[in-house]
Amino acid sequence: MYKRQCPNEGTGMPEDSVDAIEEEAQRVFSALDAVERMSDPLARARVVSRLLKDQAERNRRLKGMRRQVVLDLRAQAVPYRRIAALLGVSSGTVQDIERGYSGSGTNRPKRGDAAQST
Repeated sequence: MYKRQCPNEGTGMPEDSVDAIEEEAQRVFSALDAVERMSDPLARARVVSRLLKDQAERNRRLKGMRRQVVLDLRAQAVPYRRIAALLGVSSGTVQDIERGYSGSGTNRPKRGDAAQST
């Protein structure tokens, strides 16, 4: 399922559809940049509030989607480094995703705790 060797790997969509989505994502990033450049601090703060409220839930869904891809690839014995290259992250991040860790590391077990819990 995720064995293609191109940047659109594993999408299940025609390459032109993936390219269109990539372009749309770039427009979203440009819009976020425009928010940062807004001259009216109050208007900017209102927009930021809306973005942050929406983004919290969206991040949970997106992280779950990404984790499922990592789990599927690991089930196919794809190495961490290969997955990292495909996703554009470090191999340590891939390992964290696989284990369900995210954020600042506050939910990661301490080195000694991992050995004690087994």
